[in-house]
Amino acid sequence: MGNERAVPRAVEAGLWGLLGGAALVLGALVAWFVRVPRAVIAVITAVTAGAILTMVADTMIPEAFERTRTRTWTGLITTSGFLVAFAAIERLGA
Repeated sequence: MGNERAVPRAVEAGLWGLLGGAALVLGALVAWFVRVPRAVIAVITAVTAGAILTMVADTMIPEAFERTRTRTWTGLITTSGFLVAFAAIERLGA
């Protein structure tokens, strides 16, 4: 009987969601009441962007390799997509 869970999955998911929501509210309160330098915001944004790109590369690109059976096109198309997105953001000032 080693498969019994101390906490049901739904309760565990709800607690993780509550923790994530609390972190969001805490971050919003800090940003509202504390003057955060632009350099700190830039560093946080850069680290977050790197984490998202890592997640995409780790999850999506292996599947693309399997489907296309070639790394050259997958890498070129992925890089082109990131460059187009970056250029669009720079151009639109978002």
